[in-house]
Amino acid sequence: MNETLLISGMFLATFSVRYVLFAFAGRVRFPPLLNKALEFVPPVVLMAIIAPAVTMPKGELWLSVYNPYILASIVAVVTALIRKDLLTTILVGMAAFAGLKFGLGL
Repeated sequence: MNETLLISGMFLATFSVRYVLFAFAGRVRFPPLLNKALEFVPPVVLMAIIAPAVTMPKGELWLSVYNPYILASIVAVVTALIRKDLLTTILVGMAAFAGLKFGLGL
């Protein structure tokens, strides 16, 4: 019984917040400055997720040339800057990580 109430309550909380946002999505206009600022939200959120995973893969700070996560991320960033293609960046970054982790044993 408690699980049902918990799931129902979470459904209502999640649905109500999202419904309100979708209901007013076309009616609300933001100032141009706020629109420009909101363009930076996705990269900042991704950086907040990726940076700790790259620099602290074992739970503590590991800034070393033997950290395959850092080396592969540098390869991925360079690839992204040169190619400007998401799929290529992902494939090259993953290949670099696999090569460093499993090929070289870092």
